[in-house]
Amino acid sequence: MIGERIRPSNALMKRASKILIAFLVLGLLLASSWSSVTGDPALTDEDTILRDFADAVVLLEEHYADKLDYEQITKMAILGMLHTLDPHSHYYDKREFARFRIEQTSQYFGIGATIGTRNGKVYILAPFPDTPAYRGGLRYGDQIVAINGESIEGWPSAQVSARLRGPRGTAVEVQILRAGEKKPRTVKLVRDAVPLPSISSAYLLHKDVGYISLQRGFNTTTDEELTQALSRLESQGMKALILDLRNNQGGLLDQAVRTAEKFLAQGQVILTQKSRATQKVYTSRNPHPNLTPLVVLVNENTASASEIVTAAIQEHDRGLVVGEPTFGKALVQTIMPLPFGAGLTLTTAKYLTPSGRLIQRTYDNLSFYDYYARHRPGARPSPSTAPPRSGPAFHSESGRTFYGGGGITPDIVVPATRLTEDQVRLQGAIFAFARELVAGLIPGLEAYRVEKIEFNHVLGDQEYRITDAVLDAFAKFVLAHRREFHISAATVEKNREFARVYIRFEVATAAYGLETAAQALNEIDLQLLKALDAIPRAVDLAEKYRARLTAKRATSHLLAPHLGEHRGPSIPFTAWHKNGGRAG
Repeated sequence: MIGERIRPSNALMKRASKILIAFLVLGLLLASSWSSVTGDPALTDEDTILRDFADAVVLLEEHYADKLDYEQITKMAILGMLHTLDPHSHYYDKREFARFRIEQTSQYFGIGATIGTRNGKVYILAPFPDTPAYRGGLRYGDQIVAINGESIEGWPSAQVSARLRGPRGTAVEVQILRAGEKKPRTVKLVRDAVPLPSISSAYLLHKDVGYISLQRGFNTTTDEELTQALSRLESQGMKALILDLRNNQGGLLDQAVRTAEKFLAQGQVILTQKSRATQKVYTSRNPHPNLTPLVVLVNENTASASEIVTAAIQEHDRGLVVGEPTFGKALVQTIMPLPFGAGLTLTTAKYLTPSGRLIQRTYDNLSFYDYYARHRPGARPSPSTAPPRSGPAFHSESGRTFYGGGGITPDIVVPATRLTEDQVRLQGAIFAFARELVAGLIPGLEAYRVEKIEFNHVLGDQEYRITDAVLDAFAKFVLAHRREFHISAATVEKNREFARVYIRFEVATAAYGLETAAQALNEIDLQLLKALDAIPRAVDLAEKYRARLTAKRATSHLLAPHLGEHRGPSIPFTAWHKNGGRAG
């Protein structure tokens, strides 16, 4: 009856109480924050709040049309509470939190392969070196059919990936269908630790320009990886460096600080962290910074910890920034484990750039969709989501002007390479063709057959160049499969050079893995090409930076006498929070 008060059973009250435990724990963490911020005495009446919540759970249990998933209800209720605070505080259930903490150590447990969905099916794209997938013989183009005897038809790649992961030492059976074979084969693998380094590739571009791709976030090994990459490139004759932070969405704060101080002299501010009660300034402790001319590549998915590095480099006039305006996340989360294995990343502070800018995008009166919509691949800003310049102007040591709000604007703004709708559809056909090409199944093109993957390779300019004969074979392949791909001959002809580049990328993926294959796309990467063009400006900035440091050394003895001559690693930086600081 509508309006009737329902009296819950004891069993239902016990079930509701289990959910309330989570809120009691979380309430202890947040109660002081709520009361001190709002000053509203009504919010201190926890009994009323919890009783109302319990009544709501009981009503759901007794009257909702379907069976309830209490774990999911608890999770979504906590997430909803956190998301009323800010877009970046987050709750992780037990499984998610365990995975989150493991990945912070730059590894996970699984079979060790990149997988992806192509044409509605899930494939192995490349195994990682010395992993179960590699040792078990999995290769590019293997279609995953079943896992532990269960068909994966219709599964998204994320679900397949989750099923392939698991505790170290446990077995998993993967059924695959290889190109040219009619019957699936079953491969039994034993899960193991799989490295997930921050740096995916480091090599020399065009003689003496080094390139380091730091796109996987800042984890516990980032500082060590960067030290090794810089040392190796310098030994190969590097005279200038492009540091690629595109799509780097953040990570551990102390690792971002260590990255910045590799290039900044002792005493220079990297960021200021401000919480409700405290303020802490992070400065470089490196008396011997690396003074290699530097260009930093960024895009709209460069966020948080990577923005800390970018802003510090830019505002101290240490290097040039090229690409698209960055995301604009200046909130710092602290990792907080909860009882029973779950955990939070709770916003506990904001950070300011060296000049005092707050680059956080506004999230007031915005839905989650609006907050993140601008940063979906290919999305363009709308009046409600475009990040405005805000606040007073800030200036670098050489007089460059910056503004707060809306991320970091590069010194040279270059839009990313965008694919047309036809090119997106062509990618599916290109993968299907390349899968047969590297298997030696295209008559007359057996030279492109790949027998075994080779790692840590630098792609030569003439390696796996795609000839006109290959493109002609591709056009015939698409025509023969026109009902599957719905691509006309005219579309193929119009995008002939696009196909040439991406077929080479797929073949290089099969031969050398994704990290090396990415080099095949350099020739159409507009942002990277502009970064190369900007090297002379970066050289000029580096020379002026060196001159300023020399002058400061002469007047204040702040820096070591041989500053700029030694290119050793930065000194260690103490972690800022015992549970681990996280800036993204």
